[in-house]
Amino acid sequence: MISKEKTLVIIKPDGVQRTLIGEIINRLERVGLKMVALKMANPNKDQVRAHYLVDPEWIQNVGEKSLGALKEQGKDTSGKTATDIGEKVLDNLSKYMTSGPVVAMVWQGAHSIDVVRKIVGKTEPRTSDVGTIRGDFVLDSYEMADVDGRAVRNLIHASSSTEDAEKEIKNWFKDEEVLNYRLVQEQILYDVNLDGILE
Repeated sequence: MISKEKTLVIIKPDGVQRTLIGEIINRLERVGLKMVALKMANPNKDQVRAHYLVDPEWIQNVGEKSLGALKEQGKDTSGKTATDIGEKVLDNLSKYMTSGPVVAMVWQGAHSIDVVRKIVGKTEPRTSDVGTIRGDFVLDSYEMADVDGRAVRNLIHASSSTEDAEKEIKNWFKDEEVLNYRLVQEQILYDVNLDGILE
């Protein structure tokens, strides 16, 4: 059922440190999504690695994308493979994600994956639109991250597909930690005829 679609959202250490937890939750609630799980955690490197590798092609895909970007910038890529670069990106992400507490959440609602990604904005904050979380609250860029040899600080993770969301949620939450309950606003959002509003 489309109204029950779930997505994983993680407020990364920079979002926690900048006290943006309430702002991020507020934006997701305002659009009509329902939070069905929430926890604060200090992830370890194994959990972070498992999170990013829910897609077995992730290292290769990220490496190829990064390799292409380096070539476009005219940087020397001789002797570098997509796998090596992908592993370096994963290592940087592990350092970033384990640098402090994160807030992991599961959100539910119609088109939740696409809606959350639209609200969050592009992965690179500098190119995210004004009005998105990353566009409004972050000025980091791939260029700055590359110069510093670190992951881009972009506040938040949001699942990119139904398949990834299912695997990511299992990496962060036990089944019993994801709650099933009804919000009154769901009647407004999903009841075809708005039956029962008038007394």
